[in-house]
Amino acid sequence: MARSRMADVGGLRMHYLIEGDGPLVVLLHGWPQTSYCWRHLIGPLAHDHTVVAPDLRGYGRTDKPRTGYDKRTMAADIRALVRLLGHEKVTLVGHDRGARVAHRYALDHPAEVERLVVMDIIPTREMWRRFDMDTGLAYACWHWTFHLQPDLPERLAGADVRGYLGYFFERWTVNRPAVEEAVDEYVRAFSQPGALRAGFDDYRASFPDDAAHDDADWEAGRRLTMPVLALWGAAGLPARVRVLDIWREYAEDVRGAEIPDCGHFLPEEQPALVLEHLRKFLATG
Repeated sequence: MARSRMADVGGLRMHYLIEGDGPLVVLLHGWPQTSYCWRHLIGPLAHDHTVVAPDLRGYGRTDKPRTGYDKRTMAADIRALVRLLGHEKVTLVGHDRGARVAHRYALDHPAEVERLVVMDIIPTREMWRRFDMDTGLAYACWHWTFHLQPDLPERLAGADVRGYLGYFFERWTVNRPAVEEAVDEYVRAFSQPGALRAGFDDYRASFPDDAAHDDADWEAGRRLTMPVLALWGAAGLPARVRVLDIWREYAEDVRGAEIPDCGHFLPEEQPALVLEHLRKFLATG
């Protein structure tokens, strides 16, 4: 069973779950979730890997500082944890916002990332480039620009945390019971002091900070060099765009699959199918 631990990474107290032994796999959750979203996958993956599932900066039981939500800093948090645990190399598996942190980690430290898995996203740079009405509606991404606003999201969502988070868990799922069983845990996490603000700050860092970093990498010709696996739900957010074609503009070796009967929350809605793809990817590279 996964053990709950705390670590000091550069002055940030980070909570993480850990289980198993072998090559390191780090699982990075998205919004509005915590490391709890990986509960169905940690044990099976730990049969032949060291599996670590941290709460990202600002999320869950990890500290919620007022700064540092650009993906470069958040990736540096995870890298510090990897080093603290005695590893040099890592396979990164990210969902939603966690996949954006993983993408940045892989760009900044390509020699240290053996494999990269991104779930239900396209690159942040492509999100901004394609942010017109059609893509906005297809992605249901009105929340990106809402979360960018200072103070207002905290005030409105804070009046009904369960109602606000529940909107996304209802609208973005196909297998709703699989996610609904975890809603109490996520509401508890985002009801803690500073938690809503930290989650919105994660989005607020998307523009201009993350956008500037992503544009600089693109203009310098930097692409992901490690094997990349992209997974998305058949009813997920990216399902209406050409996910693999987009990722192949940003990476040299991309494979992927659409997960049937699945919305946005892949690790919870279809954990068995996700596990099958992960095991194959980890075995073949």
